[in-house]
Amino acid sequence: MARQAGERRVVAQNRRAFHDYFVEERLEAGLQLTGTEVKSLREGRATIGEAHAGEMSGELWLFNAYIPEFHGGNRFNHETRRPRKLLLRGREVARLFGAVRRDGMTLVPLQLYFTPRGWAKVELGLAKGKKAHDKRESIKERDWQREKQRLMRAKG
Repeated sequence: MARQAGERRVVAQNRRAFHDYFVEERLEAGLQLTGTEVKSLREGRATIGEAHAGEMSGELWLFNAYIPEFHGGNRFNHETRRPRKLLLRGREVARLFGAVRRDGMTLVPLQLYFTPRGWAKVELGLAKGKKAHDKRESIKERDWQREKQRLMRAKG
């Protein structure tokens, strides 16, 4: 199946993020990767379910993202869970740090993908954590929407 010209090729998704957080804003950031990391990502084997973004020495980094070692790599293969630098403009980084410090928000990776030009990017969500009752409310709303669709199909 051929991809359309403007489509991104998703490598990893963090579907749990929408269950655990209210995602208020989304933004795209580049990733600084080594060659074996890119090759491993092209095979589509990565997980970002436990990953998060944060500050280290005044820059934005992606922590705990799992990119497995490249099977054809040699002794220069990468570490699987090493911190990876995120590439954003300085003004965006300052704004995000301010939101995290001031408003108690979290930077959560939502998707890891390749652009049509072949560059690896990560979609970050500026999010606020959900409480247990918020999660129950979300589940109740999702179940009601599903039941409503089922009823509409039955009446047809």
